[in-house]
Amino acid sequence: MSRLLLRLCALGALVAAGLTAPVTTAQAETTIPIGAGTGIVPRLALDAEGQVAGFTVCTLTAIGHDGAGNLVGLSNAHCFIDDEGNKLVGQEVHLDTTPPGTWDSPAPLEITQETVEIGPIGEVTYVSEPNNFVAGGPQGLDYAVIKLDPEKVTPTDTVTSPSGSSTVTSVGEVPPYGTRMCKQGHRTGLTCGATLGADGPWYWTLIWTWGGDSGAPVVNGTELTGIAWGGQHFTPITSVLADMDEQGGVGAGFTIG
Repeated sequence: MSRLLLRLCALGALVAAGLTAPVTTAQAETTIPIGAGTGIVPRLALDAEGQVAGFTVCTLTAIGHDGAGNLVGLSNAHCFIDDEGNKLVGQEVHLDTTPPGTWDSPAPLEITQETVEIGPIGEVTYVSEPNNFVAGGPQGLDYAVIKLDPEKVTPTDTVTSPSGSSTVTSVGEVPPYGTRMCKQGHRTGLTCGATLGADGPWYWTLIWTWGGDSGAPVVNGTELTGIAWGGQHFTPITSVLADMDEQGGVGAGFTIG
């Protein structure tokens, strides 16, 4: 009996027994490294032929684990609120596979086929009150909790764009007035500016952001200090984590990494 025939017989025996053949190294290496500043697609709509019919883009604030061991990501709440004001808890989240941009050459507002092929990388489990800065209404913390799929993604400390890299290894308080901080957004990359001070539950900065940067991490060195939501504002991450602990469930007890 030839070696090929022996191998086929062995594989047939495994299948008949309800077992599977060992996964090769190439098959096992399927997770994608993502971190604070990775682009996400909060709402991806496909038509009957599986083609992209609509989408929105935002940025991941942080990735880590909660007290229950879940792999968790954070972003803005308003990324997961539809035009009627409904909070999209249970919404699937996809990876934005377009190249990150810079302030003068933003990432394109398009979706690649790779995003569709990868499929969902997580699901939204909680959506806070949005900031309502322009619309009026309650001043929300504007954050969302995403339960990520560890079979699709793995945490990374460092995210790189054409304008530079940022690394997040811990959480920190908002520094004093005038401190230079940076944000890493998928749409406009790494941009920096001074902290200006508190504005209600949020903070003003001179850090440039644009559409698609929503959820971008605001960092002081390697410390995550806030979640950017546009209008040169961010929500302190300490306020967000305290609220997550109070809410309980997925995200409670969150730590970076």
